[in-house]
Amino acid sequence: MSSREERIACMALHLVPGIGTMGAKRLIDGMGSAMAVFENRCELPTILQDVSERLVGMLDCPDAWERAKREYEFIEKNSITCLTCTDEAYPSRLRECDDAPTLLFFKGNADLNALRIVSMVGTRHATEYGKTLCQTFVRDLQSMCPDVLVVSGLAYGIDIHAHRAALSNGLPTVGVLAHGLDRIYPSTHRNTAIQMLQNGGLLTEFMSETNPDRHNFVRRNRIVAGMCDATIVVESASKGGSLITADIAESYHRDCFAFPARTTDTLSLGCNQLIRDNKASLLLNAEDFVKTMGWEDSAKVPKTIQRSLFVDLNEEEQRIVDILRKFGDQQINALVVEANMPVHKMSVLLFEMEMKGLLKVMAGGMYKLLQ
Repeated sequence: MSSREERIACMALHLVPGIGTMGAKRLIDGMGSAMAVFENRCELPTILQDVSERLVGMLDCPDAWERAKREYEFIEKNSITCLTCTDEAYPSRLRECDDAPTLLFFKGNADLNALRIVSMVGTRHATEYGKTLCQTFVRDLQSMCPDVLVVSGLAYGIDIHAHRAALSNGLPTVGVLAHGLDRIYPSTHRNTAIQMLQNGGLLTEFMSETNPDRHNFVRRNRIVAGMCDATIVVESASKGGSLITADIAESYHRDCFAFPARTTDTLSLGCNQLIRDNKASLLLNAEDFVKTMGWEDSAKVPKTIQRSLFVDLNEEEQRIVDILRKFGDQQINALVVEANMPVHKMSVLLFEMEMKGLLKVMAGGMYKLLQ
């Protein structure tokens, strides 16, 4: 768990003019923490490549520290959780992405590392067809996977209908915002946002006083795609933010699905294009989705599993077996968190165990115990 000082330092680093999100991430990755960046400011050019004396001078920025301290007071006063990428509660799926934010702000009660997380996105001008798809799909998904977390962007159209469908069916739902947590945009969605705080929450990389500018919506799409196992495009015109989210999901090697529609339906042209270009799998219903993701068996894991004995397992392999016995089918990111093991080491172990016939990889990247 990051300390108060590290969180403030991380915020201050983001607030230094000219650093930017990716610059802050590079410095933190190189030095191990934001505090180390500031504490070793003058030595940075000798420690990290491509760090100039000009950047060293930029880091001498008292205004950034003052603003960061005010922000920390704001999040404490409003019971907001500030997550750095080293915090256990930080979305582990998102952490795997090269352009993941180094800082997140969350208000709510959802588990951002839930076993199954899906995002639903689409046009801001949803038709009755799209609205019905949201409600029917989420209702049926809940019956098969009652613990799935639904993520969207709290925007007009498909986003807000996905959130409301989740709430009406008792599923937790998280809205990823393009602004700080000192406001709700659009304001007409405030009541829904308040309900989400009781079963889900609101998540953003932006500090308070950040306006919902156009480019922020594009930036937040990578969080919507990166923190989920799969992205579902419900309705989308030939251009739009949901297509950007689908492209990002594909670049992260995440599953992407799209509901088809008639070729004359302009608000679904984007979905048809995604399917035509093999960027998204054709989706008809929740049952198809659950089967494709390999969630069917794990959603119905019996409470008592017959214990089987494996021979010649080392301590780390046995740990993986124990986790799969306890929780059922898991993706690699969940195994990494549960076993407290580096992802590169986990990958090697899973491959070796697959070769031994101990487990198999299912659709959606789920690892299933075979014996």
